[in-house]
Amino acid sequence: MSPEPAPAPGDADDGTTAGEAGAAGPAGDAPGPEAGLRSRVAAWIADDPDPVTRAALENLLEQADAGDAAAAEEIRDAFSGDLEFGTAGLRGRMAPGPRRMNLAVVSRAARGLADHLTGDLGLEQPLVVIGFDARHRSEDFARASAEIMTAAGCRVHLLERHGPTPLIAFAVRHLGADAGIVVTASHNPPADNGYKVYLGGRASAPDGQGVQIVPPSDAQIAARIAAVGPVREIPRAEGWEVLGEQLREDYLAAICALPDPEGPRQVRIVHTAMHGVGTETALAALHRTGFAEVHPVAKQADPDPDFPTVAFPNPEEPGAIDLALELARTLEADVVIANDPDADRCAAAVLDPHLGDWRMLTGDELGVLLGDHLIRRHGCAGTIANSVVSSRWLGRIAQAAGLEAVTTLTGFKWIARAPGIAFGYEEAIGYCVLPEVVRDKDGLSAALMVAEMAALARAEGTTLVGRLDELAREHGLFATSQLSLRVTELSERDVMMARLRAEAPVALAGAEVTTVQDLAEGSAETTGLPATDGVLLATVDDARVIVRPSGTEPKLKCYIEVREEVPVGADEAALGAVRAAAREHLEQITTDMRAALTGA
Repeated sequence: MSPEPAPAPGDADDGTTAGEAGAAGPAGDAPGPEAGLRSRVAAWIADDPDPVTRAALENLLEQADAGDAAAAEEIRDAFSGDLEFGTAGLRGRMAPGPRRMNLAVVSRAARGLADHLTGDLGLEQPLVVIGFDARHRSEDFARASAEIMTAAGCRVHLLERHGPTPLIAFAVRHLGADAGIVVTASHNPPADNGYKVYLGGRASAPDGQGVQIVPPSDAQIAARIAAVGPVREIPRAEGWEVLGEQLREDYLAAICALPDPEGPRQVRIVHTAMHGVGTETALAALHRTGFAEVHPVAKQADPDPDFPTVAFPNPEEPGAIDLALELARTLEADVVIANDPDADRCAAAVLDPHLGDWRMLTGDELGVLLGDHLIRRHGCAGTIANSVVSSRWLGRIAQAAGLEAVTTLTGFKWIARAPGIAFGYEEAIGYCVLPEVVRDKDGLSAALMVAEMAALARAEGTTLVGRLDELAREHGLFATSQLSLRVTELSERDVMMARLRAEAPVALAGAEVTTVQDLAEGSAETTGLPATDGVLLATVDDARVIVRPSGTEPKLKCYIEVREEVPVGADEAALGAVRAAAREHLEQITTDMRAALTGA
């Protein structure tokens, strides 16, 4: 398995081109599966332990044999390969077949992980904690995993009811567990589900306690999964322990110790959980730490696996927080706090005085605010880490404060392993504000810090945007944006990357490109990072672009950053002009990069 970064926000497991595809017969024949594929389908149906997916696949086969081309293509794609287990675990659409998320695939994953712990690592009765979100089938998949891992010789602790992903990341460290599993698809569409794995205890080195897996663990687990025999023959047993309310209380006690008990609390907050599992814990944490005026978005507060009010349950997606912004305007709130459905991410929106309207803070802006706040107000000491595609702004702030700033590959599996980490973030609204409590992104502890920052800003007569303006006066204004180029074939991504490597632009927005760095040819000694598929461009006026293929979706992503000088003593109007210039600069580079990559 390649140590590629985790999926970017919004990536779904749909980026692999179908492998073997049965061809339609002569003209007039039904486009049903060819003989080899048909035999694999029959074998799957015979071995599938789930009557629902068995019936669904039988129905698809009937439709394909009757001439339904769409049904035939679905079968071909679902059997074109296996849903790969990698550093992001498993994630995909729920449907029958080896390239989909279903009970058979989950059963193999559970047994493969158990065999890795007991076989590859030689652990006796490894302790495994298992949690799940409120998506369709999540509890079923979690319970099946508990049965299989118990029968395989593991001591299993299963969450009593659905809960946020950070709760399991916390439990791995808190209980000294050897592994943790969360059945969740995070912010993916309603049809998806996933399987996220942590290692800890005896299964991990000290820097990886309670952290998502990285190579070679992913390849070792994948090999064990591939070696699992027929699903119906996988032993199952009961006898696991239930993780009840005490774990939630312990988690709340740990994160509620972070806010300054003497700090201001006068702030009006609107919260949305995006129909996920975050409302209960977020409100409990905010109320316990003295933030009394919290207004949940009623239509999005309760878990609902169909996500009825959002087309895509990701706070970053256009329209996703419209209901929250509507409530914020009505209540004249100070801040909107949004968690994604499994509550490991956190976003914030504020009234921007430069625009005269509400807007979402970018993931970089919130990361800079959180890091700066922890350094200034909480005496944060240690390493400040962020991913390579995140802004350089926080690194400048950390270095000015005498702290070490570290850049890692994309994904918290890498960020959380930064030596001596005190705070880490990635631009995809992921923040680790308490690494000794949760060594992963945690949208709930981050929400507490957003509330504390907003209350402090209000007490000081400013806003979170005002604080960003102060940092811009000190370090210059950094502004970021993204360009995503979707393709119909994965080969098109390779063509664009090859074009960029062969003919990189000589200028961006009229500024000379002074650096073209192929990150795939780099090493920790030359680039500060392990080799990864990407290209970095830098210009004479301190703009930067990083281009890399998406982790799972068929698209190419460009992470663009500009830095604008801020005049000494700049007032709000002058800062507004600098921000407008930054937006224009980003747009110009976006246009130039689109042309460079597409050849247009």
